[in-house]
Amino acid sequence: MASNDTASSLEKEQIFSMAEKEMEYRVELFNKLTHTCFNKCVEKKYKESELNMGENSCIDRCVSKYWHVTNLVGQLLGSGRPGM
Repeated sequence: MASNDTASSLEKEQIFSMAEKEMEYRVELFNKLTHTCFNKCVEKKYKESELNMGENSCIDRCVSKYWHVTNLVGQLLGSGRPGM
């Protein structure tokens, strides 16, 4: 019975560790996306407190492309296929 408890405990630790790594990956991805799209789309001299229509549109396109590429890379890595 003790070996089952130990195995179960090890599995829980592995699952927790994987979840922790996934969270770190997601936070890093979000930070990179935010940094990249902000630098690309928002003017360096803030003229207004709100995003203007052009900046808003740019950020929408940037985020969409970033997620699309991230998902594509993930699929290619998951399938083990060489790049296009």
